[in-house]
Amino acid sequence: MRSESYLELKKPGQFHWDPDEKKIDEAAFENLDAIIHLAGAPISKRWTKSYKKEVYDSRVESADLLFEFAKKLNSPVKKFITASGTNYYGTQTTDKIFTENDKHANDFLGKLCFDLENSAQKFEEIGASVSMVRTAAVLSKKGGMLKELMPIAKWNLLSALGSGKQILPWIHIDDLTDIYIQILENENLNGAYNASAPEFITQKEFVQKLTKAMDKKVIFPNVPSFMLKLILGEMSTILLKGSAISSEKIQKTGFDFKFKNSDAALKDLIT
Repeated sequence: MRSESYLELKKPGQFHWDPDEKKIDEAAFENLDAIIHLAGAPISKRWTKSYKKEVYDSRVESADLLFEFAKKLNSPVKKFITASGTNYYGTQTTDKIFTENDKHANDFLGKLCFDLENSAQKFEEIGASVSMVRTAAVLSKKGGMLKELMPIAKWNLLSALGSGKQILPWIHIDDLTDIYIQILENENLNGAYNASAPEFITQKEFVQKLTKAMDKKVIFPNVPSFMLKLILGEMSTILLKGSAISSEKIQKTGFDFKFKNSDAALKDLIT
């Protein structure tokens, strides 16, 4: 589905919705097998009070809206998958390796992911299998972290943030899409799954690997934590902290990561 701003681009098989206005093209729910919910405002902007509401509503309220229409229209949907985040476990740096059995954190993103997953689980009321994909930072040429960092690294200006010792959970875009396909094609794969590569790497190590893959150098010292906090406010926590995320559960389903380490992932995306 697309938002109303894409109305002029409507093609056969596309449907429009406006979560703010609580509107959805009801034809989208006819003969529907599955819904994959990926909606959400970027979390990489400064978190003002109003923007935090936008980040929250764009995920939780939109999921609620989908459920309301699916229930009202007696949709035959059999599978509901929502993107969640590894920030479910909180923005913290510890030695702990987080699994799907761990509780959600009480910070902004932890509560957001928890509420989003609760909204997703409402689909069980209408007989759908529900899965939540707790996604790490996605490595892709077309967007996300890598697209932001590469122009900086190009000029040898990239350096680690804060201590640089925080773990940086990541996943290659191809592995992420394959996880969605595997969950989509297997009705029994319900519940939460971490979508994070099996490698545990610090933010400083990742910066070093990225610059090396681009044949560039790290010249400058780490960016001080206080500077990031001053510029970015509360949002800086997702850059300055990070923990190891277990991928064991999804691997036990038979899923095999194509890109198990960042060297292979960066080589694929940069060269």
